[in-house]
Amino acid sequence: MFASTTQKRKKINYERLFYPRAIGIIGASYNPTGGGYFLQVMKDRFKEPMYLFNPRLKGEKLYGIDVYGSILDIPDQNPIDYVIIGVPAKIVPKVLEETGQKNVPFVTIFSSGFSEIGNEGLEEEVLNIARKYGINIIGPNCIGVYCPESDLYFGRGQSKKTGNFGGLFQSGGLAVNVSQLAVSYGCYVSKMISIGNAIDLSYPEFLEYFLHDDKTAIIGLYLESLKNQEQGRRFMDAVRKCSLNRKPVILWKSGFGEATKDAIKSHTGGLAGNNRIWKAMTKQTGCCLVDNSIELAALASAFKLTHLPASRNIGLIGIGGGASIEAADTLERYNLKIPKLTNKTMEKMGRFLPDVNTSFSNPLDLGAMGALPHIYYRTIITLDKDPNIDAILFVKDPERFQGLERTMISKMGFKEGVDLTITFVKYIGKAKRICTKPMYCVMLKISEGFE
Repeated sequence: MFASTTQKRKKINYERLFYPRAIGIIGASYNPTGGGYFLQVMKDRFKEPMYLFNPRLKGEKLYGIDVYGSILDIPDQNPIDYVIIGVPAKIVPKVLEETGQKNVPFVTIFSSGFSEIGNEGLEEEVLNIARKYGINIIGPNCIGVYCPESDLYFGRGQSKKTGNFGGLFQSGGLAVNVSQLAVSYGCYVSKMISIGNAIDLSYPEFLEYFLHDDKTAIIGLYLESLKNQEQGRRFMDAVRKCSLNRKPVILWKSGFGEATKDAIKSHTGGLAGNNRIWKAMTKQTGCCLVDNSIELAALASAFKLTHLPASRNIGLIGIGGGASIEAADTLERYNLKIPKLTNKTMEKMGRFLPDVNTSFSNPLDLGAMGALPHIYYRTIITLDKDPNIDAILFVKDPERFQGLERTMISKMGFKEGVDLTITFVKYIGKAKRICTKPMYCVMLKISEGFE
């Protein structure tokens, strides 16, 4: 299998892809397939010039936009930075040749009918034309780029709000799904690219871009296959660099079953690879392996809400010895550490915690004192200063203290009628503003139907 990764290429100016001065759609029509799909997706949203091309509709208008017979009809003083090709595969070389003559730097080939059906020869012809003119190809068999900041969309109804979640997907349909799903988890997209067969620009190139993109902090990948060993090495190197630069990479690797391996070959024309190799790769590069779109979106949302700790060392706060032990067991099962606290930290704890029904060691057991918001607050900020701790995890089980406001709360220094839950939220929010280390809350649900 050929791949452009075997050749060195000039430094790519991705700004012309993600923030194009003008775009073109080849194969535009009212038909909701082919180029017509992208016209419908972007016709009322893209603010820069959008040129439409279809020789059968030359001289007509689509949704009030002029249609040209060829990209060669556009004057040279009107630069086009990004073109989407949505015509039958056999016509792609001809229109790509014309696109190259207009010095267009980026092209998405929406058309299918290449190596995924065994037509490697046509794929190679396309790649040779791209190399001849210096065109950077996305695809074929993909839907290209979603960048809400510049009004580039590849799905109907996609959010215009910009976030810090970047994505690379071999599947166009899954790219649309995850872009919407992430928003439902409160995580908005910076840039998302559907790369399909990825004969030219692929994971290593876009991961390198995300590494240096200030607007992308979290990276999600849906990967079916890589083209060859060299691309695999470059992929691992790029993922490792992102991880080391505190940009978490979430990998959804499909093809763990025999049936899906066959489906991948017919979907994007690649080989899925050995499952054990992929699991080892994630350990070597520091990326997070997930099994489906929901896990990918949920984990991206979690990374959005906090920053990565400096180590695996956790300060664990619980209410009740058994609950603390259960939580510690769960963390250590995933190779997280529960280190000892310094003597200085335990001395500080002793100033505001009684030595009855409590434990100052890690994990901490606050006992009944854990029902008091100000005690929780002091415990968190004390842990934050312990050099042995790099993240704080606290377990809240409000059901154990139902009705406390009506019974003992006034005897603990709070006013009658205070809402203990709201008070807790305020104190924990105050701690979060003060603390330098990431905080994680686990809310237990004991009783069915508890609000």
